[in-house]
Amino acid sequence: MKNYKEINREEFMQFFRDDEKLNELTPDDRDEIFRTILLGSCDITKELLEEIISDYSVSNLKVINVNGGEE
Repeated sequence: MKNYKEINREEFMQFFRDDEKLNELTPDDRDEIFRTILLGSCDITKELLEEIISDYSVSNLKVINVNGGEE
């Protein structure tokens, strides 16, 4: 493993909430974080996906139930 500066949770959250620091991340960095930050499948809910779609103004996607119906 490469040497890196250890940061604690508070420092990480401070970085995360700093728009200037976030702008230093590449699109690939952001994609990697987005894909790996959740603990598991139970974190991915219909409500979360709908909120993300709404927050990013994605109009060409819709979340449906596994049985094919909509809530």
